[in-house]
Amino acid sequence: MADSRPTTADREEAGLRRSITGKQLFFYTLGDVLGSGIYVLIGLVAAAVGGAFWIAFGLGVTVAAITGSAYAELVTKYPQAAGAALYVKKAFGSTALTFLVTVSFLSASFAATGSLATGFASYFATLWEGPPALLVSLVFLLALVVVNFIGITESVVMNMLMTFVEVAGLLIIMVIGVWFIAQGDADFGVLVDISVSGNPALAVLAGIAFSFFAMTGFENTANVAEETIEPHRAFPRSLVGGMVVAGLVYVLVSMAAALTVPTDQLADSDAALLEVVRQGILPFSTDFMTTLFSIIALIAITNTTLVTIVTQPRILYGMAKEDVVPGVFARIHATRRSPWVGLLFSAAVVAGLLIAGSIVVSAGGIDLVNTLALVTVVLLLAIYALVIVACLKLRGQDEDGRTYRANTPLLVVGLVGNLAILGFSIYDDPSSLLWCAGLVAIGVVLFLIEYTVGSRNRPEGVERGDPDAASRRGA
Repeated sequence: MADSRPTTADREEAGLRRSITGKQLFFYTLGDVLGSGIYVLIGLVAAAVGGAFWIAFGLGVTVAAITGSAYAELVTKYPQAAGAALYVKKAFGSTALTFLVTVSFLSASFAATGSLATGFASYFATLWEGPPALLVSLVFLLALVVVNFIGITESVVMNMLMTFVEVAGLLIIMVIGVWFIAQGDADFGVLVDISVSGNPALAVLAGIAFSFFAMTGFENTANVAEETIEPHRAFPRSLVGGMVVAGLVYVLVSMAAALTVPTDQLADSDAALLEVVRQGILPFSTDFMTTLFSIIALIAITNTTLVTIVTQPRILYGMAKEDVVPGVFARIHATRRSPWVGLLFSAAVVAGLLIAGSIVVSAGGIDLVNTLALVTVVLLLAIYALVIVACLKLRGQDEDGRTYRANTPLLVVGLVGNLAILGFSIYDDPSSLLWCAGLVAIGVVLFLIEYTVGSRNRPEGVERGDPDAASRRGA
């Protein structure tokens, strides 16, 4: 992924140093992965699989954790901030492929933001049904854009507080499940029920495709490699460990939801986890618990969406520095020091997605949360598969005694898993390719504009689209 972060040498010259410990990296990964995806999409997974939808989350986190091990190996070789784009560039030497990976990641971020904003509107409606869902989504988006424009100084304390809020909501669901079991009312048979028509294996695969949306985020951890103390030791344990813990929480939450709420009720709800709270199982006021959980869910979704919105203008900023999109995206506001052009452009793209999706939904065509989540998954699965291939291709290069090596057979399993989920996702909803193509086309158009009329200020010997270009041009 293109990134505007300075190189390690630049950091040292500026007085910055590695400061993130292994424990902090673990919580950073946990906070990235344990985001709001499960709040938004658990109903879709239940609809695809049936009562045994926890299996989809379990298999999904397994594939994601294996992919994470490939990232861990590559980070110990190249502890830099460019992420997947850098790894693909190192493995294949293709500027075009590197650019495509960067644009795909940006497109996936746009789609994820749209899906999360729509999910926010669903939970907001449980507190106030008055405003139209589209209006709520757009105001929510605008508010986060304003926050980003003003400037955000993120601290470890605030990051952990937001993560704890997200975890608190999921812990409430798990406590409800334990309480329900203790009352002797649980029917454990539902946990093995795949009550869907057709092939059960395909049903589980469909569930994995949706559940994978909740597993994404770990790729962002690679972007703090330059700020991590002893990344060769910290990354393998913290990255994979954080993903495994997040996956375990997802599986337990899924089991609690399946045991306490009929599957069809979960499948029909736009705020499925709220249905668990509404069962009134805990000895507290149901109205109070419902309101509390709705607020927690809104905070969780806000936190995750904020991260995606922060990422988008930075990707555009980095691409502008690499001379692959118009230089206007590299403009920083004089007083707020925020990449305001990229921020406004990103907001416009997401708003366009929400409006277009709302029009199609009104015509009875699609489920907007479903569609945008699937678009996100399709784009990221393609990137993840490329990262695993890059990891295998770079074996034996740039290694020393500190380099972590992921298990080769497991990487092959992870590659097959990513491709299988990708293939089924496209097979199940071919229209997702149209959405993907539309989003990627935005990046291609920006590239063509820059290529045709843009500046030619690359340093000698630096290719257009090189992930290291920004650092070599003094950015």
